Amino acid sequence: MLSVERLVKRYPTGDAALRGVDLEVPAGQVMALIGPSGAGKSTLLRCVNRLVEPTAGRVRLEGEDLTALGAAALRRARRRMGMIFQEFALVERLSVMENVLSGRLGYVGFWRSWFRRFPPADVEEAFRLLDRVELAESCDKRADALSGGQRQRVGIARALLQNPRILLVDEPTASLDPKTSRQIMRLICELCRERGLAAIINMHDVALARLFVERVVGLRQGAIVYDGPPDGLTPEVLTTIYGAEDWSEARRRGGADEEEEEEPEVDEQRLAGLT
Repeated sequence: MLSVERLVKRYPTGDAALRGVDLEVPAGQVMALIGPSGAGKSTLLRCVNRLVEPTAGRVRLEGEDLTALGAAALRRARRRMGMIFQEFALVERLSVMENVLSGRLGYVGFWRSWFRRFPPADVEEAFRLLDRVELAESCDKRADALSGGQRQRVGIARALLQNPRILLVDEPTASLDPKTSRQIMRLICELCRERGLAAIINMHDVALARLFVERVVGLRQGAIVYDGPPDGLTPEVLTTIYGAEDWSEARRRGGADEEEEEEPEVDEQRLAGLT
C-alpha cells in the first residue's frame, strides 16, 4: 500500500531530520508514529505527501512513485492522501459544510470551487460524513463557533471526502482534553476499519497509542528504533525511544486508562435500555 524506502531529509544547515527510513504500511492498518520532539515524525508525514521535499529515497503509494511526480501528477496523487492537522486547518469564517466540501477541491475546477458549486453527489456525501462524525446539526455553523473536538471532527470529515486510500494524521489530540482525545482516536480508528483505510498517526500520547492502534513505530533522531505491537512498549523500549525515565508509572496509567475506557460503554448500554 504505502512503501517508504531509504527516506532521507537533510536541511541546508546540514541537520538530518530523517536518516534512511524504511517503512511499509499495508491497506487497512492504523499505525501510531511516536517519538520525542524533533525525532522526525512530522517531517516523515510531510515527506510522504511532499509538503516537504525529501533529500533522497522513495515513497510509493499503491505502486506509484510519489517522489518522481511532477506538479500536476502530484496534485492528482494527493487526492488519495487525506491529511488531518493538529491545528485543524479550517477556514474560520466558512461554515462547517463549506470546510468539509473543501476536501473536493482537488476534483472540481477552479471556477466551480470559487463559486462553491459542488456536484450534488459531493454535497450528499458531505452530509453523510457529517452525520457519521455527529455534526449533522452543525453544518451551517461557522468553524470559529466550534469546540476543539468539533473542529477536529470537521477535519476528519473533510479528509474523508477526498475518498483517500491513506490518512496522514498529525497530532490529532494535542490540543484536546483526555476524554475528547479518546473520542477522536476511537472515531479515526472506526472510520479506517469501515473504509479499509491505512493511517499513520503522529502522536505523543503513548497511553492512547496502546489503547487504539495495532502497530507502533518509534522514531529517534530520524531513525526507526522500534516497530511492533503496542504491547511491546516495555520500559526498556520506551527508554530507547525517548531516553531514560521511570516508565513503570506510565505503564500503570496506561492500564488504568484501558479500564476507564470500558466504563462508559457499560453506562451507555444501561441508558439505551431506559430509553
